Amino acid sequence: MKNSIFTRKLPIPKDIKEQYPVTPAIAAIKEQRDEEIARVFRGESDKFILIIGPCSADREDAVLDYTSRLAEIQEKVKDKLIIIPRIYTNKPRTTGQGYMGMVHQPNPEKGEDMLEGIVAIRRLHATAIGETGLTCADEMLYPENYRYLSDLLGYVAVGARSVENQQHRLTASGMSIPVGMKNPTSGENSIMFNSIIAAQTPHKFIYRGWEVETLGNDLTHAILRGFVNHRGLSVPNYHYEDLVAVSEAYDKNNLKNKAVIVDTNHANSGKKYLEQIRIAKEVLDSRKYNPDLKDMIKGFMIESYIEDGTQKIGEGVYGKSITDPCLGWEKSERLIYDIAENA
Repeated sequence: MKNSIFTRKLPIPKDIKEQYPVTPAIAAIKEQRDEEIARVFRGESDKFILIIGPCSADREDAVLDYTSRLAEIQEKVKDKLIIIPRIYTNKPRTTGQGYMGMVHQPNPEKGEDMLEGIVAIRRLHATAIGETGLTCADEMLYPENYRYLSDLLGYVAVGARSVENQQHRLTASGMSIPVGMKNPTSGENSIMFNSIIAAQTPHKFIYRGWEVETLGNDLTHAILRGFVNHRGLSVPNYHYEDLVAVSEAYDKNNLKNKAVIVDTNHANSGKKYLEQIRIAKEVLDSRKYNPDLKDMIKGFMIESYIEDGTQKIGEGVYGKSITDPCLGWEKSERLIYDIAENA
């Protein structure tokens, strides 16, 4: 590999976990939360899931501030909603350029430092649980990195660019927490369903230098995030007819635990972040109209932060996204209460 420079050997997940161990209190919170969340995806609980937070976790102080605000609301809506904060520490980039998340750059204004990044994301997820009692969601951009956070995460998403990748599917099959498979950027639902089938099935494969056997993850499910057509235009897939088609595809594929999370941003909103409010309300109306959709649609994924919109790296606005634009706190708070009342 003449064009590759092996800079340094990074610690394996086992070593990082021993250096930065999970406390008994955090382990107990995770165990309780894992079961509560799993009950929703198994159809044993009528609570509605809300995976909400910044497009990317860019700075620890603002992310923890935001997550603490969610924890206060969670206590008020606990009979209706389970809030799972988005703490996305690695970000896919279409061209491989731009901010790739805290695991690459713990400080977006400084250079990349992977070792510091691994420590920073573990510390952030552990602190969030310890301070708020909420286990959080992250995107599995790199399947081999999952083990650095496997004892902390409450939910994992596989993105639209990764959902067709075999290693993502097989790694998901060995997890015991819910894994959401997004529809691909092409919008082809069959790819998403193939991914769910693969992740729900036992496998044997090579992972981090080990021969691994997995049992299959029956909590793997669909995330609808819209797509981009051949003309480069965003096409939503949250409308009533889209949801019915996904329900029928679930039945045809005879999958376990029929479940869908609707992503209110990305191509569903055309990245017009304010549209997330309207989209959530439309989907809630569809659930009320059709009992099958009510059972299938388990929750929303919403991009939200302290301040509305987005900013460039270096502008320094506290709690404002440096990747995709997000819904600000005041609007998010009102939306959460509306969802709790109408879900």
